[in-house]
Amino acid sequence: MKFYVGKYKHAHMPWYNGDYPPSYKNQPVAIRDKATEIANELLLNGAPEGIAIATGLKKARELFANGEKKSRKGKRSNKQ
Repeated sequence: MKFYVGKYKHAHMPWYNGDYPPSYKNQPVAIRDKATEIANELLLNGAPEGIAIATGLKKARELFANGEKKSRKGKRSNKQ
């Protein structure tokens, strides 16, 4: 069965707040939300659901890992 919701013409409906892939269940909220956003964009562009889920999670983790490193560098103390 295919669902058509707005511009999402794919075999699966996009995810939204509170509805996300089961593999995102134990992720921190910020990573889960970003991964869902990325996965929805991939679905919009025609990616298969499995690829969208895996890529969304991978990219969200990378974004937060890079952001965490940058924020730690900026928080160095000026103690001498």
